[in-house]
Amino acid sequence: MPKRPVLSNTAARKVFMHRHLLGTQPQGSGRGSDLMSVIRGLGFVQVDSVNTVERAHHMILFARRPSYRPANLTPLLERDRLLFEHWTHDASVIPTEFFPWWQLRFSRDKANLVEKWDKWQGTDYVSELQRVREHIAENGPVRSSEMMADAHRGQSGGWWNWHPSKTALEYLWRTGELSVCRRIGFQKVYDLTENVFPQAAALPHPGTASSIDWLCEEALLRLGFATSGQIASFWGHVSPAEAKTWCQKRMDEGEVIEMRVESAAGGSRVFYALPDIFDEAEELEPPPSRLRILSPFDPLIRDRNRTEMLFGYHYRIEIFVPESRRMYGYYVFPMLEGDKLIGRIDMKADQDRTVLKVTRVWMEEHTRMSKGRFARLESELIRMARFAGLERVEFARDWLDD
Repeated sequence: MPKRPVLSNTAARKVFMHRHLLGTQPQGSGRGSDLMSVIRGLGFVQVDSVNTVERAHHMILFARRPSYRPANLTPLLERDRLLFEHWTHDASVIPTEFFPWWQLRFSRDKANLVEKWDKWQGTDYVSELQRVREHIAENGPVRSSEMMADAHRGQSGGWWNWHPSKTALEYLWRTGELSVCRRIGFQKVYDLTENVFPQAAALPHPGTASSIDWLCEEALLRLGFATSGQIASFWGHVSPAEAKTWCQKRMDEGEVIEMRVESAAGGSRVFYALPDIFDEAEELEPPPSRLRILSPFDPLIRDRNRTEMLFGYHYRIEIFVPESRRMYGYYVFPMLEGDKLIGRIDMKADQDRTVLKVTRVWMEEHTRMSKGRFARLESELIRMARFAGLERVEFARDWLDD
């Protein structure tokens, strides 16, 4: 077997950051067509409900467009319908132009969810499906609380114990019959998909083979280099076996190569990539030295194992870790400077006092908080406070961990 070419760790980080739109100085209006170009480039933006400073999707966009504000996303979702909400590896907002490729997800969920959900939520929701369909067809968009049958009043609508009509709504959304037309607070409002996205819903199903081809190719384009498992998990629609078969077929056709990427800790790992990746790595400019605070769900670090391999940075969210066993905190944010993840910060918006409170900062080993670095951090925190609608930044007395 011929020796595989090796991409240095520095070059790999550079490619990876550019593919995730963090390789250049952030600029742009952060609204309208400019905002759409960011989301299209990333492929999707993960939605999460945790809101210690701002919600994850807003922070992901802010990291790439400092002029972005949360209100800028709503017109694309609710007025122009250029984005839709659905699942990738998790709940996300996705360009509506990608909607046809979600037909594969809809059909597979329709085949697979019933067995899983019967064990998870029970079977009462199945008898609710037709009632939910007919109610929305006759009365228009609804929230789950508005669909709750009298027999289910008082039953939780929370994640672990959905009432049957909530489960029915989620099932019909996951399988494509319903779409999220807007949110009130963070609650979904559901309508028939043909009412929300009439043109996209009318497009033909591309078919399984075409869908797998598109999903794998677009995943690799956005990752730069990836294992077949990483390609499969990018959108969450195809199986590792299907992604492996796609990679092998593209290799046989000369459209994909195998190469090695140096790890931050030494050694290397085999990945798939497009043949021009080495030329790309040579031509790209190094990432700017600007310091940015990332959401824990930022696509740059979503795959924790790949983050550790590329950046030598171990990160886990500790929301579900008992407080006494946390290494850092409930929800700490990674800090990115240039092409390095240099530390993490625990901060929270105090809306009553309009203050961004910084509780603690931890620097990575062999990284110190110099005067220049603190000035860059302070500038980023001032931007972050403004983004979150706050007036100033406040540091705790012992904010820097020794």
